[in-house]
Amino acid sequence: MRAASTPRLPVTARVFAQRFSSTPRGARLARHLALHRLDAWGVPYGSPVSDTAALLVAELAANAVTHGRVPGRDIEVRLRLDAYTLRIDVSDSRGERRPGMSESTVAPEAERGRGLLLVDALADRWGVFDRVPVGKTVRAELDLLPR
Repeated sequence: MRAASTPRLPVTARVFAQRFSSTPRGARLARHLALHRLDAWGVPYGSPVSDTAALLVAELAANAVTHGRVPGRDIEVRLRLDAYTLRIDVSDSRGERRPGMSESTVAPEAERGRGLLLVDALADRWGVFDRVPVGKTVRAELDLLPR
């Protein structure tokens, strides 16, 4: 006799990866194409996951083109969606400039420097990783279902 088990969701993972010019226009295009891809994968425009992903991609891509820009080098946006998690990776070529996040380093009256506070508030997890052969990747993850 077989014991009853909890039903499992399919393990299929969808992946989208695209390079964009390291400009404000490239960052905007990254956000638009990411939302288009999510919609094609069944995450509709205007849904809570889509709206949160839009903010995360916009902020991470804007940070990459502002702080991680190397002339002549692109940024890369990679999305990975499975049944449980949406992972957003944004990579740039400036590995020596790693973001840190601390409320104590951002003055309350500052007009800049709040981007990673937004990422920290919206993402279930985020971090910075080395990128081979050069650069860094900032990753934000959203949990879609309780595990």
